[in-house]
Amino acid sequence: MSSLLDILYRDQYLVAVHKPEGLLVHKSNIDKGETEFLLQRLRDQLGEYVYPIHRLDKPSSGLILFGLSAVVAANVQQQMETNAATKEYLLICRGFTPSSGVIDHPLRPIDDFKHKNGGKKPPKPMQDAITEFTQLDTIELAASIDKYPSSRYSFVQAKILTGRKHQIRRHMKHISHPIIGCPKYGKSTHNRYFADVLQAPRLLLHSYKMQLEHPITGKELVIVSKPRGSFSVLIDQFGWQLPQ
Repeated sequence: MSSLLDILYRDQYLVAVHKPEGLLVHKSNIDKGETEFLLQRLRDQLGEYVYPIHRLDKPSSGLILFGLSAVVAANVQQQMETNAATKEYLLICRGFTPSSGVIDHPLRPIDDFKHKNGGKKPPKPMQDAITEFTQLDTIELAASIDKYPSSRYSFVQAKILTGRKHQIRRHMKHISHPIIGCPKYGKSTHNRYFADVLQAPRLLLHSYKMQLEHPITGKELVIVSKPRGSFSVLIDQFGWQLPQ
């Protein structure tokens, strides 16, 4: 029997939960062998239908928000599209990043499936993609993982102003600071070091905070989901502090 999901916020219109890393939000043809889905578990736990508002990749963890009606979900989605609602993430990446920055780098939509007849699809047009980031802290470890005698890492807070697939992962790679634990856009030597030596065998990307206008009351709503498990252990081990 699956354990209960941790509910971070709930009223008669919205519910926010903590998604563990490795859990799919809903059924997907990409992972046909999976039998556990956050959406179904939450429906069963609440005893009512829930309406997804935004996405969170399977290997990511943290806050995910649902509406308890289609109208409420659509309202919050509209806030996100106009940046009236914001989502903030925490991540650990390679190297010392700048103190802050804006990554304005268009991205091409990702196809999850190959063309049925084996042929190549024509490339889709690029889409605007903007990510703001702030370096929270850094650490230099006495570990020769690459070609240097020590290895540097940054603790970063990121805010996405557009919602493209794998946006933060692709953007951090674009500025040569890939996220640790990412098999697709990261570097395997660093991923293995964190998994084997630091006991953090996961993508170090976490949905941390959402700020929005409550769709019914109009009041400001701020919901936070602190990192857990190996991510939280690393933050403590490195002496880092969570942002306010």
